[in-house]
Amino acid sequence: KYVRKTREFAETLPGSHVTFVSNNAYENTPESLGECFERNAEGMLKNMAIHELALLVSFYDVSVDNIESVVADKEFSSLQTLPGPSGKEFTDFDKIKFTIKTKTGKEVSVAADRCGGTDSYATVSDSDGKEVFRYYMPDEEDRKMVEELTSKYPTAMPYFFTQHPDYITVKERVAKHTVDGAPAEGVATIGIAVDTLKVAEYLTPILQEQLK
Repeated sequence: KYVRKTREFAETLPGSHVTFVSNNAYENTPESLGECFERNAEGMLKNMAIHELALLVSFYDVSVDNIESVVADKEFSSLQTLPGPSGKEFTDFDKIKFTIKTKTGKEVSVAADRCGGTDSYATVSDSDGKEVFRYYMPDEEDRKMVEELTSKYPTAMPYFFTQHPDYITVKERVAKHTVDGAPAEGVATIGIAVDTLKVAEYLTPILQEQLK
């Protein structure tokens, strides 16, 4: 819902810029992040931020061949090497923000923060860089449901609850597709998934180098 509403607003504002922001609620400690890095050893861009990259592939013409430039926001971003529970060290972003420009003239940003909290959102900025729109996931309509699920399943990761309505929508659309064969509206295809993973693999070393 937040993606649709953000894109709809951006289309009404020529020269606008969209930023997708993804947050997790890990503790900002070496122990918590080290466990996170080891358990998600594929790296943040293939894990936490893969959803936002899929949006870029789906709606902003982003592909490895079509990326003209990518620039990390060094003030926001952080790259750490931490030991996991096994004692082995892992290097990953605990937070990252970057802007991609495509060869076809599109520009979009992504921010992801392992310790940013439970809410994710998207913003639209005008041509002067001023934020003029922000839409949260969950929105006010979904917060009561999130509170109920948090009470019922207190040990689960919070992002399961904020994404709960979207999971239901995706499952319903895929189930409908298996019944009638019609394309599952708004659901990423295997092709998009493959292209998204390629983008994640392409960006990771470039962004790591920019943060050294």
